[in-house]
Amino acid sequence: MKIFWSVKAQEEYGKVLEYLEEHWSIQEVERFIKKTESVLNAIQEQPLMYVKSTKKKNVCKALITKHNSFFYYIKPLKKEIILLSFWDNRKNPRKRSY
Repeated sequence: MKIFWSVKAQEEYGKVLEYLEEHWSIQEVERFIKKTESVLNAIQEQPLMYVKSTKKKNVCKALITKHNSFFYYIKPLKKEIILLSFWDNRKNPRKRSY
């Protein structure tokens, strides 16, 4: 399946990287990028391997680190995955839209 990034997901991912650059080392930034790429590769192969959303159909939540996840939408007929949003797992889950 092909993966597409929404504008929101791109912006949020950039903010996470900026935060890591400001408060952590370049090694942490690189580690986060590698983990994200690893999770993306996994969902390309098996899109349903992560937890399905209870709020939206065909949306799943993939854990990257204990602090970060992302939500993605599966378009089975088009064989596409849309990254919707990156999420800080420390936030109130009631504020999630997925």
